[in-house]
Amino acid sequence: MSGDWRVTVDRDRCIGSGMCTGVAPEHFVLVDGKSTATVDTTAPAETVTDAADFCPAEAITVRSVTDGQLIAPEQ
Repeated sequence: MSGDWRVTVDRDRCIGSGMCTGVAPEHFVLVDGKSTATVDTTAPAETVTDAADFCPAEAITVRSVTDGQLIAPEQ
């Protein structure tokens, strides 16, 4: 899949488990106990989709910047 990805974190859903920061520390940080994406868009990276797939609160969404297609989490 080509093109950049948009990474968003629903801070209302986030429970602050830190799973994303462990899986993809270059893409996520905890701020006030909740996950925050370090950038709005990123080049495709397996660690980003892993973070979304492993998030216990399903608070992370990864979409194609080009067409908005959902990339992660897997449905």
